[in-house]
This record gives sequence, C-alpha cells and structure tokens, in this order.
Amino acid sequence: MTVTALDSSTALVVIDVQNALVAAPTVPYSGPEVVARTVELARAFREHHAPVVLVRVTARADGSDAPPGRNEIPRHPGSPPAGWDDIVDELSGHPDDVTVTKRAWGAFHGTDLDLQLRRRGVTHIVLAGLTTSLGVESTARAAYEHGYHVTLATDAMSDLDMDAHRNSVERIFPRLGETGTTAEIVELLAESARVRV
Repeated sequence: MTVTALDSSTALVVIDVQNALVAAPTVPYSGPEVVARTVELARAFREHHAPVVLVRVTARADGSDAPPGRNEIPRHPGSPPAGWDDIVDELSGHPDDVTVTKRAWGAFHGTDLDLQLRRRGVTHIVLAGLTTSLGVESTARAAYEHGYHVTLATDAMSDLDMDAHRNSVERIFPRLGETGTTAEIVELLAESARVRV
C-alpha cells in the first residue's frame, strides 16, 4: 500500500539509528543505506518545521537496567564498545530535535516520548530505523495503541533477519498504519505544506 495522507501535525520518529546497529549486518538494506534515507526524511521534516524525534537504546554493561523476564537469547558478555549507543553523526546535532532514551525495544515504554509528542500537538508519526521487527515494530504497535496515525518508511528500516523484516512489513505494518517509501513520504510532506500555505 502507498501512504495516502499525513496529518498537519506529523512527527518523524527515528528508532535506534546509532553506531552499533548501523554497523550490524542488516537486510534488505545496509546500515548506511538506512542512514542516508533517514537523513533525507529528517531534512524534509526540519525544512517543514515538523518535529524530529531521535530515539536511542542504551543499557548498563552489567544488564541491571534490562527489562526483567526470562527469554532464550543469552545476554552479550562483556562491556559494549564506547559510543555504541550514540546516534550517528549524520543525524545528531540539530538543536530543535528531540532525543529520547529507551531501555526496551519500544520507544514509548518507560520514556517521555508520548509526552513530547502530545506537547507538540502531534497526531501522526512517521517511523524509520533499526531494527524493523524489534524497535520499529514495537514502537509502531504502541503508537497505534496510543491513538496516533502511523506511517512506516519501509525503505528507511532494516533488520538482522530477512524473514522477520518481511513479516513486519507485509503482515504487521498494514494493520497498524500505512507504508511508503522515503520519496513518497517526502513528496507527501511537501504537498501537505503547500496545502497549508
């Protein structure tokens, strides 16, 4: 499906486009490809004075702030390298952007993301980032549950597993919102701005 509309108060929410994940072997797009498309989206949103929210995930080296609960995936041993959780340079450093730090997959749980969006009157979010089936999908589900319109920039996200990416894009996202490419979203953003003038 192609994205059909953006609300007059739409924000870009970028999930975990940070050093460690951009360097990971993602599919179907490489980390640098996701960065390039996300930069294009962010530039367009900033030009139209629409909010840009950069979400980063972090954790203590000892895992003491990780969500509780049992799972079958072992924790990574040792300390992560310095700067692993820094948002990539290509996106950071814009004074009007909002930065949200999370410690779970989704960007709403345990953060002030909903408050930051509502404070700005946002009713619609465009999502991009890493990884499709974890951070992006979890945030999309929560956004839908919080009553936001959701658009997913499917060529500005990628995953560690192709089947997981495909499942999110083909089966989950159409139930949560509309999907489109970076180019389609940028064009729709420009059209929305022309209509408001």
